[in-house]
Amino acid sequence: MTSLKRILAVVLCLVVSALPMLGAPPDAPQHAGQINALIPAATRNAQPAKAKDDLQWNDLLQTAHTGRLRAGLADGSILSVGSDSQLRVVQHDAASQQTSLEMNYGKLRSRVVKITQPGGKYEVKTPNAVIGVVGTDFYVGYQGNRTTVICYSGVVKVTALAGAAAAITLNAGQMVEITSEAPPSGYQPQTTPQGVQEASMQDTDVPDVGPVVAQGHLLRNLIIGLGVAATGWAIGITQLKTNPSAPPPVTKGKCPPISPNCG
Repeated sequence: MTSLKRILAVVLCLVVSALPMLGAPPDAPQHAGQINALIPAATRNAQPAKAKDDLQWNDLLQTAHTGRLRAGLADGSILSVGSDSQLRVVQHDAASQQTSLEMNYGKLRSRVVKITQPGGKYEVKTPNAVIGVVGTDFYVGYQGNRTTVICYSGVVKVTALAGAAAAITLNAGQMVEITSEAPPSGYQPQTTPQGVQEASMQDTDVPDVGPVVAQGHLLRNLIIGLGVAATGWAIGITQLKTNPSAPPPVTKGKCPPISPNCG
């Protein structure tokens, strides 16, 4: 009898431990990070994006001509998406450090934490190139079948998808442009002009409070101020009509004759 009770206890433990796995839907969303700041107009999965929105695997982020967006990934990496851009967070596993992003068009700055896990990777794919890093700060732009990669710090490896060209290694201060046809001598790292690097940083800068929001607050405060002034003026007129014998307001230095309230 005792042996039977032990067997039943073991079976019960196994069933209880399996319940969480049985209850979880197979297509449950997987957490990737969070949207930290944005300038309208920006969307997540075709819906208006908001600060503090969670990011899940396969989420599609898109910005309009006036929009920008900044997101923090679960491992501490930061994505800054410029205007007129579309980026898909295909995968981000913070524990194993497996990150895959796809940029169909636009501008992206990635500040990536150092990868220390065996087999860890951080990749950004455009229609004609794959950019891989170990832990660095870099920019990727794609427009008109041209991928532009700028390395701000660390090391970036860029592989053109067309042809059998070897990966190009970029160090801090270098850039490369991948096009539909590789040059005869192959792609070579170039020194990034100062103006080009500054422009890429400005194009992906996302402040905590966007200019549109600040203007909205200014307009709101102006309307409130005008409303308070109008209310005070209306109250004064009403009092004057209901009490015409009330003495005129006191103005220092300009007292009306025979005014007991004049100071």
